[in-house]
Amino acid sequence: MATGFFTDERCFWHGGGNYAMNLPVGGHVQPLPGGLPENPETKRRLKNLVEVTGLARHLDVRTAEPATEEELRRVHPGSYLSRFRELSGRGGGELGLRAPFGPGGYGIAALSAGLARDAVLSVLRGELETAYALSRPPGHHCLPDWPNGFCLLANIAIAIEAAQAAGLAGRVAVIDWDVHHGNGTEAIYYGRADVLSISLHQERNYPVDSGSFDMRGEGEGFGANINVPLPAGTGHVGYLQAMDRIVLPALRRFEPDAIVVACGYDAALIDPLGRMMATAGTFSEMTGLVMEAARDLCGGRLTLVHEGGYSEVYVPFCGHAVLERLSGADVHAPDPLAQTFAARQPGPAFDRFVEGQIAEMAEALF
Repeated sequence: MATGFFTDERCFWHGGGNYAMNLPVGGHVQPLPGGLPENPETKRRLKNLVEVTGLARHLDVRTAEPATEEELRRVHPGSYLSRFRELSGRGGGELGLRAPFGPGGYGIAALSAGLARDAVLSVLRGELETAYALSRPPGHHCLPDWPNGFCLLANIAIAIEAAQAAGLAGRVAVIDWDVHHGNGTEAIYYGRADVLSISLHQERNYPVDSGSFDMRGEGEGFGANINVPLPAGTGHVGYLQAMDRIVLPALRRFEPDAIVVACGYDAALIDPLGRMMATAGTFSEMTGLVMEAARDLCGGRLTLVHEGGYSEVYVPFCGHAVLERLSGADVHAPDPLAQTFAARQPGPAFDRFVEGQIAEMAEALF
């Protein structure tokens, strides 16, 4: 079996509206040529790199149909979907916070969710060994009735609900290593015990008022929500420590039927919306650790869904490194910044500081 790569050119046509970075244009905020940092080029350039290196020939490249109204309603109320569809048909706009869209935005967001859904279902049906969904717009910030942080529909939650409705999985673990807190996934599953949500993120980045360690879930879901807020400047060593001390033990305790990764690359050293120091090698190593856990715990059933990452130059190399590891293909795109980033990693004193914080969280959890 192969690794699936789910993508569709139409997702690159999603428009982000009249923004300059994270600020609406107006008053003294001058427009930027690129508008939102969430633009198509990071994802399109990843797809281009995969094709240019020949890695695409080692992947099962597929597209998908948009998520259906029934599938969307398992996560999002009809009232929200109706408002979204109506505004999309009238030329676009914005319903939440920092989640603008242009004409046809509803259909493109449903297609993005469809890519995630089919990636997850194809793995669970045994059609693919692993899969990667190049979803755009992203989804991990979207609450059931309130889009934010560039996210319009909760792609991963929609995929999980489709899998559970089809009887293909009961217990699903979500690992979110995007630099921002996965507040949408947290909100959707906060009171449920059948979905483990783990978010590794830069502390108080976005949203500034969520993602604290003491948010553990409620009711039946207590203990199934794990936030790992990491200090700004955390690099390769710190991320691998967090995986080893918190993520992997939590997976073993939960015993999932499948694992889904919310795969953002904005924890990379030069991302404009993060202040972390991960490298392409960091993302590759984390992927390898999760693959090994998936083989041990759930028959290797692992899907990665693309979230953030806003360096048009560096995201493609991070994504390529992940897809190399995921597929096992002997096709390499050398990281052009590897030597520079290795020299800029935090020193031993800071790594020990991060390790101490991770150890405290691990002791409280386990």
